[in-house]
Amino acid sequence: MKTAVIVFPGSNCDRDMYEAIQCGLGVEVEYVWHAETSLAGFDAIMIPGGFSYGDYLRTGAIARFSNIMPAIVQAANEGKPVLGVCNGFQILLEAGLLPGALIRNKNLKFMCRTVGLEVVNPHTMFSSLYEKGEVIRLPIAHGEGNYYCDEATLAKLKAENRIVFKYQNNPNGSVADIAGIINEKGNVLGMMPHPERAVDALLGNVSGLRLFQSILKHWRDSVATVTA
Repeated sequence: MKTAVIVFPGSNCDRDMYEAIQCGLGVEVEYVWHAETSLAGFDAIMIPGGFSYGDYLRTGAIARFSNIMPAIVQAANEGKPVLGVCNGFQILLEAGLLPGALIRNKNLKFMCRTVGLEVVNPHTMFSSLYEKGEVIRLPIAHGEGNYYCDEATLAKLKAENRIVFKYQNNPNGSVADIAGIINEKGNVLGMMPHPERAVDALLGNVSGLRLFQSILKHWRDSVATVTA
């Protein structure tokens, strides 16, 4: 599996994501600068956290118009795994690849700590190695992580089982305690907590590793099906 880590001006979790893929999974990974226009040859796309374009206008609002975005949309339409974490989640929302919006935390403060997450849907390419109802702990680091959507969108997310992770003790005011959602096709995941910061026992937490292992398992299963 060859993985792309997209880098925007202001990205600051790109190295974390790169190391999580390279060291955690041992697969090929490359940085892709936002000015590129193609993601040909990549099997999975990672959009890391940070402050793309300084979060001017609105988080993710400028990054959404970067040269690389049409290629990300194309990869998503082709069914390739696309993971957006923190600012990456914000970019996916701005690009219309996921529904809803992220607004200021309810306390209007930046928060950086480890929180408990409930695995709501383990039947996705991102969460298959977790158990339904399992509680894991992942770091958060955001000022605008308060997920919002209207009632109709929330009802649809629930009905289609597209809420993958929920906060145990909601830190930011997100509607329905939502911490991570997928698209209708199930191959685009946006989440505010940082799984890439929880993949090594030396850091005291490996709860995020199974998310990346789930992606790799899905890819291997897909390849095996095609070549069978």
